[in-house]
Amino acid sequence: MRRRWKVAMASIAASCVALAVFSIPTLFGRPWSVEHFYLRVFAELLLDRPMLLSRLRILEPYGLDFHSDELDDRSVAFRRSELERARRELEILRSYDRETLTESERLSNDVLDSFLATIAEGEPFLLHEYPVNQLEGVQTELPDFLVNVHQIHSERDARDFLARLTAFPVVFEQVTETLRLQEAARIVPPRFVLEKSRAQIAELVSPRADENVLHRAFATKLEGVEGIDEAQRDALLARSREILERQVVPAYHRLDGVLADLLEKATSDDGAWKLPDGDRYYAWTLRSFTTTNLSADEIHRIGLAEVARIEASMRAILDAEGHATNDLAAALAAVHRDPRELESDDDAGRERILAGYRRILDEIRGDLPRLFGRLPRAEVVVERVPPFKEAGAPGAYYYPPPLDRSKPGVFYANLRSVAEIPRFGMRTLAYHEAIPGHHLQIAIAQELDGLPVFRRVVPFIAYIEGWALYAERLAAEQGHLPDPLDRLGQLVAEGFRAVRLVVDTGIHSKRWTRERAIEYMKTHTGMPERDVVAEVERYIVRPGQACAYKIGQLRILELRDRAREALAASFDLREFHDTVLGNGALPLDVLEQVVDRWIARRAAESGTAPLAGRNP
Repeated sequence: MRRRWKVAMASIAASCVALAVFSIPTLFGRPWSVEHFYLRVFAELLLDRPMLLSRLRILEPYGLDFHSDELDDRSVAFRRSELERARRELEILRSYDRETLTESERLSNDVLDSFLATIAEGEPFLLHEYPVNQLEGVQTELPDFLVNVHQIHSERDARDFLARLTAFPVVFEQVTETLRLQEAARIVPPRFVLEKSRAQIAELVSPRADENVLHRAFATKLEGVEGIDEAQRDALLARSREILERQVVPAYHRLDGVLADLLEKATSDDGAWKLPDGDRYYAWTLRSFTTTNLSADEIHRIGLAEVARIEASMRAILDAEGHATNDLAAALAAVHRDPRELESDDDAGRERILAGYRRILDEIRGDLPRLFGRLPRAEVVVERVPPFKEAGAPGAYYYPPPLDRSKPGVFYANLRSVAEIPRFGMRTLAYHEAIPGHHLQIAIAQELDGLPVFRRVVPFIAYIEGWALYAERLAAEQGHLPDPLDRLGQLVAEGFRAVRLVVDTGIHSKRWTRERAIEYMKTHTGMPERDVVAEVERYIVRPGQACAYKIGQLRILELRDRAREALAASFDLREFHDTVLGNGALPLDVLEQVVDRWIARRAAESGTAPLAGRNP
């Protein structure tokens, strides 16, 4: 019965997307309309990613959930097919005559071109990323997905959860194949990556089934679900225990055995430079994440200059507050350790931290209409990072709401140690992760009308993280950091992103050791060593990603300064923000074109002289 239902739903889904994918008018495989082509690319992308479909919840409002019992394909063959498809789609995209496209279509064309070209350019580096790592490896990603994304509203949803649980061994076999191919290509993760990933596996499999995080999450999700009586619930829970004991835990042990074998070959060389054609690989990751052609050396120099500028501002505040600043790291650490800045290290203290974040967001929420003409309908909530993820997770992160708004956006705060959460940094962190940062930008993008769907969800990290870092500065400029120490917290956060430029390029281009990177970061941030180690290890497994934040922020600030100078009294901050946020995430060069066109229009409307030497 279940199989027949799944086939029927798949058939219905295929019919629903047929107009978008297979029955769109085509000429030699190319849709006649570029808008239809955008839709086809996005539909094909989604249909191959059941986990992304569950995150976005695009089909559920129409009663379609044929994907909900599957996990993503992690095989090398699948990833190779993705690269081949990106090349084909890019060729088709570039065959459309730009002169016949509307302004909106040309913008979509530029966005999709950048997205597909970046994927296609990564073909030589198919094996360069570590599928098992301490930050977001498959060993924690799958449990996190089932715990935080998979929703249960019916018995069928519950059985889909169990079906996904039974798919863990298949995914782990696919990942094992990748690890073996990497090993043959002399690509072995650094020693610490393997050790910490094995520790995460041990934590996940050590409890008996009843105490396993997946079983407990399943039990919680079943509570109060209509149509599931006590007997059905008991049977489902018994099946969960059986799957964990007989399939999932043994699969984790097999994966752990592979990691143990790799440990014998692992070294302490950490940078991308050690990989085959590592310098080219790192240059590609920088282009991919920053959407610029800045070289590693250029980014390194920008980072050094920004660190010096920000440290001068921090010293001024610390001097005014009576702190000695001959050793900046020591001064920052002293403020960080001040008992007045820390909550108690117990459950009550952690609850006060979460309440503090919620209060901060409530305070700034009322000021948003003054700064933005467009605001999202989706809400954002504050939750704790699940304990099983705390050790390897960053200090905070954000999950966007699904497109059907069945759940709010979530700002996750890592409460592994209250010593890592001084009060003077809480405002800036909340502004970055929630509003006016990630939640505001991403929720607005999801709710934009008249855009191809891919424009509402495509991830350009320099834009997304650049906006969130810009939001930190904006909150400071608009008076939402009332205390000098709050302002210090904003500078510490911005300086931290500047330090990232130096450390990331240092590790992957200049062959810094992990220890040298840790020492530089400690010296220039005053962060606790545990935090610094987690950050540096993050940069090692995600080369280039940490550079996107500051590069994106600097470009947005540059565009704001340009608009302010060009429009003078006609400059409107709300309009600037709506222009930046009104097209979804964009590559930075495309964002620049959008802002320049807005400047030209506003200048023409107000009679302001146009920008000299610019041709928007």
